[in-house]
Amino acid sequence: METDSQKVVLGKSIIVPSVSELVKESITKVRPRYVYHEQDPPTAADGEIWLQAIPVIDLHGLLHGDSMDSELERLHAACKDWGFFQVVNHGVSSSLLEEFKGEVQDFFLLPLEEKKKLWQQPDNHQGFGQLFVVSDEQRLDWSDVFYLTTLPLNLRKSDIFQKLPQKLRGSLEAYRIEMKRLAMTLLSQMAKALKMRLRR
Repeated sequence: METDSQKVVLGKSIIVPSVSELVKESITKVRPRYVYHEQDPPTAADGEIWLQAIPVIDLHGLLHGDSMDSELERLHAACKDWGFFQVVNHGVSSSLLEEFKGEVQDFFLLPLEEKKKLWQQPDNHQGFGQLFVVSDEQRLDWSDVFYLTTLPLNLRKSDIFQKLPQKLRGSLEAYRIEMKRLAMTLLSQMAKALKMRLRR
C-alpha cells in the first residue's frame, strides 16, 4: 500500500478553458495569452532542412545483420551530439499505431460534458487541460492537452484511466506495452554503446 510519503506529484497546473470550446465562440481577436511575438514562425524550407538533419536509427539494422556496429555508432553519435533521434524499422505494427491515433482523435472530439469527467484537478496535471500552467499571465499554446502517466503504473491516475472509452483503453495498453519494449531495447543498446555492463 502506498503511503503519503511515497506518493509522487509531478506537477500542478492552473485550470484553463478548453481551446476547442473557445473556438465555438465568435472570435474576432485571439486572446493575448495565446499570442507569441518573440520570434518569426519557421518557414517550410527551415522545417525541411531540420527534418533532413535529424539522426535516423534503423532498429532492425541495430539488432541484426552486417550493419550492427555502424548503426550502434550512429546511435551513440545521435545521443551524444543531438540528444534525440528518429527510430525506423522498430517493429511496432503500423495497424496498432493507426488504431491508437484514430482512437485519440475520436477522444478529442468527445462532447464537453464527457471531457469534463476527465478534466484536470488543480493538484495534478493528469487529465484534460494544459500542462504546467503556473500563472494567470503565462502564455498558452493554442491547443487542448490530455495527459495520463502510463508508466510506472503506480503513478497512473486509475480513476481517469477507467473513465476512458473502452476501445481507447485497449489501444493505449497495447501501445504502452510496445513503447516499454522499444524503450528497453533502445536503453540496452545505449548501454552497449557506452560499454556498460547490464545486470540481469
